[in-house]
Amino acid sequence: MTEQLISADIVERENASRQAALKRDYEALGDQLSRRGIAIDEIKKKVASFGVAIPSWGVGTGGTRFARFPGGGEPRDIFDKIEDCAVIAQLTRATPTVSLHIPWDKADPTRLKQAASRFGLGFDAMNSNTFSDAKDQKLSYKYGSLSHADAAVRKQAVEHNLECIEIGKTLGSRALTVWIGDGSNFPGQVNFAKAFRRYLDAMQEIYAELPDGWRLFTEHKMYEPAFYSTVVQDWGTNYLIAQELGPKAYCLVDLGHHAPNVNIEMIVSRLIQFGKLGGFHFNDSKYGDDDLDTGSIDPYRLFLIFNELVDAELSGARGFDPAHMLDQSHNVTDPIESLMLSAAEVQRAYAQALLVDRKALACFQDDNDALMATQTLKAAYRTDVEPILAMARSEKGGAIDPVAVYRAAGYRRKVTAQRPAVVSGGGGIV
Repeated sequence: MTEQLISADIVERENASRQAALKRDYEALGDQLSRRGIAIDEIKKKVASFGVAIPSWGVGTGGTRFARFPGGGEPRDIFDKIEDCAVIAQLTRATPTVSLHIPWDKADPTRLKQAASRFGLGFDAMNSNTFSDAKDQKLSYKYGSLSHADAAVRKQAVEHNLECIEIGKTLGSRALTVWIGDGSNFPGQVNFAKAFRRYLDAMQEIYAELPDGWRLFTEHKMYEPAFYSTVVQDWGTNYLIAQELGPKAYCLVDLGHHAPNVNIEMIVSRLIQFGKLGGFHFNDSKYGDDDLDTGSIDPYRLFLIFNELVDAELSGARGFDPAHMLDQSHNVTDPIESLMLSAAEVQRAYAQALLVDRKALACFQDDNDALMATQTLKAAYRTDVEPILAMARSEKGGAIDPVAVYRAAGYRRKVTAQRPAVVSGGGGIV
């Protein structure tokens, strides 16, 4: 039997106080959608089956380059992180898997699997780390890893990624995500072509060791920590890498890893069209790679991205099977609360995109009717789909209002009493 960290009695009590109102709201929305030729139960069924992975590092308090202010009850290790992820999964019923980061989460794989299985959790993509130095690491990544001028450093970085694959095989993972911080801070510091060639050669060594059924996700990032040039700096370079490596290689799209005002939904469309969209790291941003809560700044952009995803889903796009994960830094909020709401925002965008009248949209596009085409999208986006999300959670045993139940249960107070306080004056996102 799956263990639950929030008492079922508390969930049932809180849900009971909201059930009647939810039923009325759901029926009213159902009537509205019916007039548009949409069956609300079909939308609910799709939403209920949609899941997004939780990053293990996301349940800890984040920070900036200048400071980090730890929160109460921070997880001490990966096993505490799994418990926090289990709370999110229990209340949202939308986060069935956890994505691990090695070496931050390094532990006996068998113990990890047992810890997750207590709560019915699985494991998503493995994440390697060659953008910072680990304790007792022989060679430093200060000047790069997979693209480093020193072959010994590149070998060390390759071996780390192969270790991540081995751990993932035991856990039941099916993908490896590789993001590197390699680049330069000054003009002339590196030879662009040579660095990229070294990176490709190293990645080909990793790719060659992928087990059957696995995928390799490469992630681009415009800047940080390298401020002048970055080896994998944009989606075009990322696409070239995926093409160069082979059919198991795909592009990962982090919503924060783009220049301001970039049309991310068009990038998503291009990668879908050519069969190289691997998945997403969902977050939001105001100025740069801010790692803010998903949908907190530009929920319409999130909807437009899902509009492309639903279009590909319904049209049966070749090789379309994107992975979904949240990737956020929670500096001033309770990470569990932020992740619960972010999971709901991803489901919300998906539900809204499912409401788009695609037949009408195609006609308006063919007729060059720009106004009615955009209004067709707006009609779906303006629809309040909260009753669908809440009903899907409720019927799966989750919380109608996850944050309200979480606070009523006092989980944060409980773990704050159990876990020693963390003292930190340093910077860093994790």
